[in-house]
Amino acid sequence: MSNRRLTLATIACAAIGFIASAGPVLAQSDYPNKPVKIIVPFPAGGTSDVMGRLVAEELGKILKQPFIVENIGGAGGVIGTERGAKSAPDGYTLIQTGVGQNAVAHGLEPFPKYNSNTDFIHISQVHSGPNVLVVHPSTPFKTLKELVDYAKANPGKLDYGYTPAASGHMAMEQFKQTAGIFMLGIPYRGGGPMMTDILGGTIKMMFINQDVALQHVKAGKLRPLAVSSAQRNALYPDVPTVAESGYKGFEALSWSGISAPKGTPQPVIDKLEAALVQAMTSPAVKQRLESQGFVVPVQGARHYAEFIKSEEARWTRVIKTAGIKTP
Repeated sequence: MSNRRLTLATIACAAIGFIASAGPVLAQSDYPNKPVKIIVPFPAGGTSDVMGRLVAEELGKILKQPFIVENIGGAGGVIGTERGAKSAPDGYTLIQTGVGQNAVAHGLEPFPKYNSNTDFIHISQVHSGPNVLVVHPSTPFKTLKELVDYAKANPGKLDYGYTPAASGHMAMEQFKQTAGIFMLGIPYRGGGPMMTDILGGTIKMMFINQDVALQHVKAGKLRPLAVSSAQRNALYPDVPTVAESGYKGFEALSWSGISAPKGTPQPVIDKLEAALVQAMTSPAVKQRLESQGFVVPVQGARHYAEFIKSEEARWTRVIKTAGIKTP
């Protein structure tokens, strides 16, 4: 009798253990069964916010649950990214990763309290886009060569605007190092005030996102000299790349993607990756991005993880060479 009771107790315990262990698996197969939050580590209204909301809309359609953007700005994207890294790894908090907070930030001091290569699972890249080197029309420069020749003959006499640690700032630093020129950089708190000053002729040039510059270029208020991507941009078909202008191999991009905190279950990551690839390769989304001069990059977790690692190494080298310090 006692042996039979022991056997029944053993079976009962095993059954309870099976149910407990099956719980997370069942929950993962049912993912998502409630709204999912995407942390966008920048204020509403900018390119990062637009990309985050695009992703949220498309994932919501595919996975049949609301994907809700939460804007947590500050410190060039570091504050929101740090909060995302510390979130529960259950698939219900995702993080928009990008060039500033996940590549540039690792070359600046103080360093962020997260490691972009080990504290996240990178799911897929969403977009990339170039910066455009624009000058005020009052300047005599019609080509990049003319600008470089003048800068070499007159070191320090040309000035440019930049937002610290932004993609345009990094593009300019890489360009100065590549061309071997010295120009005076003037820092701005944001792209709005910087645009106001270049339109007014207070500063003479800057690298700025292609979509932001377009209306002013079309109005004749800015003159584009080069784009920072490896290929020409659809919005600027007649504007050469920096590489075409004599600096082979030059490339500097603005980009973003979607990641999750480390420890997020692999079945959840796989489901999100498949949904993102489906969303970003759909004709409607590709047309929407390309109409604004953005590119839908190679999709998938492996490519995105490798890309972030290479971008961190690239911008850390540029920052150390330039001796850039956090303002």
